[in-house]
Amino acid sequence: MKLNARMPAGPIAQKWDRHKFEMKLVNPANKRKHTIICVGTGLAGASAAASLGELGYNVVTLCIQDSPRRAHSIAAQGGINAAKNYQNDGDSVYRLFYDTVKGGDYRSRESNVYRLAQLSVNIIDQCVAQGVPFAREYGGLLDNRSFGGAQVSRTFYARGQTGQQLLIGAYQSLMRQVHEETVQLLPRREMLDLVTIDGKARGIIARNLVTGEIERYAGDAVILATGGYGTLYYLSTNAVNSNVTAAWRAHKRGALFANPCFTQIHPTCIPVSGDHQSKLTLMSESLRNDGRVWVPKQKDDTRPPDQIPEDERDYYLERKYPSFGNLVPRDVASRNAKQACDDGRGVGESGLAVYLDFADAIKRLGLETIQEKYGNLFHMYRKITDEDAYKVPMRIYPAIHYTMGGLWVDYNLMSNLPGLHVLGEANFSDHGANRLGASALMQGLADGYFIVPYTIGDYLASNTLPQVTTEHEAFNDAAASVQARINQLLSVKGNRGIREIHRELGQVMWDDVGMARTETSLKRALEAIPKLRDEFWHSVSIPGAPDNLNQSLEYAGRVADYLEFAELLAYDALQRRESAGGHFREESQTPEGEALRDDAQYSYVAAWEFKGVGRQPELHKEPLEFEEVHPTQRSYK
Repeated sequence: MKLNARMPAGPIAQKWDRHKFEMKLVNPANKRKHTIICVGTGLAGASAAASLGELGYNVVTLCIQDSPRRAHSIAAQGGINAAKNYQNDGDSVYRLFYDTVKGGDYRSRESNVYRLAQLSVNIIDQCVAQGVPFAREYGGLLDNRSFGGAQVSRTFYARGQTGQQLLIGAYQSLMRQVHEETVQLLPRREMLDLVTIDGKARGIIARNLVTGEIERYAGDAVILATGGYGTLYYLSTNAVNSNVTAAWRAHKRGALFANPCFTQIHPTCIPVSGDHQSKLTLMSESLRNDGRVWVPKQKDDTRPPDQIPEDERDYYLERKYPSFGNLVPRDVASRNAKQACDDGRGVGESGLAVYLDFADAIKRLGLETIQEKYGNLFHMYRKITDEDAYKVPMRIYPAIHYTMGGLWVDYNLMSNLPGLHVLGEANFSDHGANRLGASALMQGLADGYFIVPYTIGDYLASNTLPQVTTEHEAFNDAAASVQARINQLLSVKGNRGIREIHRELGQVMWDDVGMARTETSLKRALEAIPKLRDEFWHSVSIPGAPDNLNQSLEYAGRVADYLEFAELLAYDALQRRESAGGHFREESQTPEGEALRDDAQYSYVAAWEFKGVGRQPELHKEPLEFEEVHPTQRSYK
């Protein structure tokens, strides 16, 4: 299989504009003849469905929650990047492009990243027009703050609720099209299979999560905007319902899965407090603007933070990275926090935490200013920990967050399966080995508002798509396959809880395929995962019936997929014998302990083809070429 990324020719700054002109268009009167299925209603899915409905297409959009307003995009707190340069501090489209390629440790496509930087300025205008209440400065312009991996202020924000406000904007646009009847919104549905006919994606099989009914939907193209796979690790910052199932089922139908080992560890998370937790709570990276990260200089120092003098504190990020300080990228901040705790200088009862201290900022700026900027985050921290972070430092520790890997897509955001377009976190396209903070919202909205409306039109205009119905044999086969898997799950009748097995899988992944990876740990994981998968299929207990509301059955299906997908992730990490961004192989590091790439061997996208459960997948490589930004050893010092 030869991967064709379909990148346009010409200077990078002209690629997208030229490509838009060269793509074929669908006549306005013909748009209503096409049906597009959109799975997922977060920022990427809601913006895509709203935009396509506005253009006149018939859109069927499936929502796993009871409302699109509950999509996990709502949890993003700190902001959204855009190269507006309102601060007049040297920002530009090219600088955002450069920072994103460098932040991803030179493992992303230049052309995709430049387009993202270009479109960032349009996103802000779109969202302001929708009424998103971004913070404003005294002069009336939108305000900006800094985020990790940049030396300019380019992050637009709405206090600590940016994701929620952006999602409401996209939701309003979506519901307008629902009212206009160009979009049919189907809540509480979960996609369980992809239907391909003549090699093209033509529909999906979904389960109605209220009635248990297996439903069929046919169309001319399918969009997956179903988020990332961080909950593979059990404890993560993701919503508990976030999962890999839609992407994994598409992968089993032939869609390549790219760079699954590129998972992000977020450095600013409330630490684990016990076995009772089903998820972790994120503290926005924006807090690192004014909060200072530190640990005691002495090992095993159990004194309260206010009793540790200034000269006995190690502000290790400021010490090691004077140019960026506390605003180094997430992977760098996370590894340094782990190292401090591994050295015995962690804080809190577990010793697995570092301090994020606002005392200096409150003294410099005043309590009211800090409350205005971060008040809801401090309130959330107090509700969870019963500590007042205005008076004592927050305790934070890294946790699994975003996933840079995803289904492989070309420049048009189409997978290797014609007609299957993949948006937002569900694809691999823009972030390389590490995502810079405030870029997830940017990518999701760029994909949905400004890219897929063009590229999906090109696909529809360029292909002959005979009408198909849900009675087609391919739909019968896919529905029968879905039902057979449900029956298999319910037939096990074991004695182990689903959550218990998921927690065990997550522990294997965190210990052996987590913040640091070695050949030994990865091989250990690859031995443990198949055994745990076998244990699941022999011992899992799933109560209830298939033909009504059964949340245990939903959860079991997702864990079953994770037990297959985990093996691919570990295998991808094992074959990538270099460190890059969030993928840190201990065998490949600089003398200073930084990630050490091997550009000669691994400057490619690893796109994996499914060959069967428990069988070695086949690797396809898309070479990465850098014409604008020459790869160098990343330095934030």
